[in-house]
Amino acid sequence: MSTDDNKPPEEDPMAAWAEALEEQKGGTDQGGPLAGDAVRPFTSSPADAPMTDIDRVLDIPVQLSVELGRTKVPIKYILQLGQGSVVELDALAGEPMDVLVNGYLIAQGEVVVVNDKFGIRLTDVVTPSERLKRVSRGG
Repeated sequence: MSTDDNKPPEEDPMAAWAEALEEQKGGTDQGGPLAGDAVRPFTSSPADAPMTDIDRVLDIPVQLSVELGRTKVPIKYILQLGQGSVVELDALAGEPMDVLVNGYLIAQGEVVVVNDKFGIRLTDVVTPSERLKRVSRGG
């Protein structure tokens, strides 16, 4: 396992792992839960792992939201809101809407209706490099 076979085992951190794995291999032939299974050391190499790192995160749910617009109002205005009240937003009619994932802008789009439900057709997608820049700047 070592790339340098001339190193003494005490100087090679992988030598201890290799030794432990060899001991473990010897103990798995007695019909235990690992009997017949190949024992592999932990690595971050996709070739050795049953799934790659990206596969581990692809099913994690995130909050996707579409923002129509924003406005700042005093609390007394919020307390006066009722059914039928109209709140004026900073966005203009026909302007693209922001698509956010966990609060971060990832795209802009226009409203569409699909099977009597609202949807959004993406018109502009933020590049991955620009998304990283925005996240590192804090928004």
